[in-house]
Amino acid sequence: MSGFKEPGFADRQKAAQQARQDLLKKFREQPGPDDPEVARRRAEREAIAESRDRVRQEREAAKAEQMRREEEAAAAEAARIARAKEEEEAREAALLADQKAKRDARYAARKARGKKK
Repeated sequence: MSGFKEPGFADRQKAAQQARQDLLKKFREQPGPDDPEVARRRAEREAIAESRDRVRQEREAAKAEQMRREEEAAAAEAARIARAKEEEEAREAALLADQKAKRDARYAARKARGKKK
């Protein structure tokens, strides 16, 4: 059994040259931009990109519609709260006025009793 033979400089240079030739051959064998297969793949990629863009636009439109509905709901809720607050304030003002009227009536009755003496 013979030992491992270390590749020399010439062998390494020849292997590098062969690798460059293989890369160049591989590059030249690739189809050009006018090849029907390349055009078909490009058309597929463009169709996929267009469908993605359409889906993205639909999603953004749906999101905008949802936000509009949420804003309308928030505005309606704010109006309802404001109405409830106004009604509560009116009810409280009526209660205070009623209490004042009763208090004034008691005061007037007390004064009237006092003048009879």
